[in-house]
Amino acid sequence: MRQFGYLIIDLGCLIIPFIASFYSPRPFYKYWKAFFFSCSAVLIPFVIWDSIFTAQGIWGFNSDYLTGVHFLNLPIEEVLFFICIPYACVFTYFAFKYLFPNNPLGKAHKSITFIFLLISLLFIIIGWNKLYTFYTGLFTFSMLIFCLWKKVNMGFLYFTYFSIIPFFILSNGLLTGSLLENPIVWYNDFENLDIRIITIPIEDFIYALLLIALNIMLFDKYSKSTPK
Repeated sequence: MRQFGYLIIDLGCLIIPFIASFYSPRPFYKYWKAFFFSCSAVLIPFVIWDSIFTAQGIWGFNSDYLTGVHFLNLPIEEVLFFICIPYACVFTYFAFKYLFPNNPLGKAHKSITFIFLLISLLFIIIGWNKLYTFYTGLFTFSMLIFCLWKKVNMGFLYFTYFSIIPFFILSNGLLTGSLLENPIVWYNDFENLDIRIITIPIEDFIYALLLIALNIMLFDKYSKSTPK
């Protein structure tokens, strides 16, 4: 069973949102086409980024927890990560917009954006010679500047992000070695700040924001223009 470890984590993140997608008053499955377009648009650059960093030894994967199937130089489980996690997060966002008629962080979203901009800028400056830190900061900073320019209200997006943090810590904690004999995903700490929350590199929290935000914003765009 060990070789299915990463796959089980992927599917564990997906299973409840997938089942809940058929909730009749607000069925998410009717928006699968929009999710497919948004997820595909984000998956491609993230897989390229991931593949390059894997080839450079910035991070890697423990074969003991993998099925052995690869795409490019990535385990198939890593590719599925960019589908399963966005699905869970976009579904959560979709559900929150139904459950909360008023935007919970609508008035605070600009302040939160400036905080994340500051963190991203610190990553760029402090981590200028650490590839994971630098590029995570650079890409997130660029995305947030674009959102300010376009006057995107990110209140529901941030509410979703903060809500999934406990689940992120659980799933990513398992991937990085919490409760396991060895990590499933290992990191070269010369290429990050070597600051961890439990076993999770601090960069992963901003990386997650970037991944989630891009999926949600594109889902919003496609769900308004794609027939259900």
